[in-house]
Amino acid sequence: MDHFLYKGGILHAEDVPLPEIAAAVGTPFYVYSTATFTRHYQLFAEALAGMDHLVCYAMKANGNLAILKLMGDLGAGIDVVSGGEYAKARAAGIPGERIVFSGIGKTADEMRMALSGGIRQFNVESEPELLALSAVATSLGKIAPITIRVNPDVDAKTHAKIATGKSENKFGIPITKARAVYAMAAALPGIEVMGIDVHIGSQLTDLTPFETAFLKVADLTVQLRADGHNIRRLDLGGGLGIPYQINNSAPPLPLDYGEVIRRTVGGLGCEIEIEPGRLIAGNAGLLVSSAIYVKEGEGRNFLILDAAMNDLIRPAMYDSHHDIVPVNEPAVGVEPTLIDIVGPVCETGDTFAKQRAMPPVAAGELVAFRSAGAYGAVMASEYNVRPLIPEVLVNGDQFAVIRPRPSFDEMINRDRLPPWQLDRD
Repeated sequence: MDHFLYKGGILHAEDVPLPEIAAAVGTPFYVYSTATFTRHYQLFAEALAGMDHLVCYAMKANGNLAILKLMGDLGAGIDVVSGGEYAKARAAGIPGERIVFSGIGKTADEMRMALSGGIRQFNVESEPELLALSAVATSLGKIAPITIRVNPDVDAKTHAKIATGKSENKFGIPITKARAVYAMAAALPGIEVMGIDVHIGSQLTDLTPFETAFLKVADLTVQLRADGHNIRRLDLGGGLGIPYQINNSAPPLPLDYGEVIRRTVGGLGCEIEIEPGRLIAGNAGLLVSSAIYVKEGEGRNFLILDAAMNDLIRPAMYDSHHDIVPVNEPAVGVEPTLIDIVGPVCETGDTFAKQRAMPPVAAGELVAFRSAGAYGAVMASEYNVRPLIPEVLVNGDQFAVIRPRPSFDEMINRDRLPPWQLDRD
């Protein structure tokens, strides 16, 4: 469910007509719905009701400061994967005890930052990282709370670039080595073992891989407790998919996901953490763009937009689908035609859709990319010296720019000429 609906023939974000935002900030822009973010977070909280749990929003999906503040005010924890994300979460007012630090390449400086500023746990992914964390924690006179991320060798049956739980992936420690690595952790100074971490991939539309992975975690919990480890927290990661095409069958609901958790690990007496990102943010955002030209080609026509692959990289990187709809609701009976929807960047890959059935869209009219709230703005770049586009947050009938579009001067002035290129009198 989202809060982007046609009202009076115009697509709205909650109670704000999209043309009103376009007139204020220009196009393209991202727009997010407070009500949708809130509802999606609440679905996960309800799914885990009755269990000791923390929903940790994975900020890599959408890390705008205002979104983090919204999540924090709802009671969410935050899953971070870099020192910059940690600093931004703290700047949004998220307390350290609600921040989980994931990622395979944590540096000593990042470890110091989190240990000094407060951290719920590090999700450790390798023996070298474990040794480095022990050394940093000891040097600071602190104890680093950890889980160890195990790789259960489960095929999530998702896109190869977002699968993380197979033995060939770079993430985690093979589950077959887990007992030895936990023994190593228990013997190190500055380390406190809290539990187990697992994450098998993103955009999963079937619950079976989750169940397989969680059952392996349950077995490992029993084994590790028998070895003398106080396993009291299970971080089960994220990965539940969203419907990118409205007419396709919907992925499982958070409530169904919660039932899998109860059935597999709910009886172990552990605190449960989950790290949803895409499902909270994805359908809570749109990318709104203007048509520049409609170009007639040989054998096909092209709708050329002012949004480009640098604004939304997912179609070029993952061959992903986004429903694209006119902001002015098509009249009843208007027949769609096939058209390629492209951006202005000088790359053939700057193509959002090929031979997509679309109602007629004229130059100057607005279109909206649905399901663009996750992995949109956060993955954007300034390729072709195109400014990062504004992000706008809507709350009822109000909207505010939560990241402005930089000017060309601001972009250019970030560069510096070396001394020998400067003009001298």
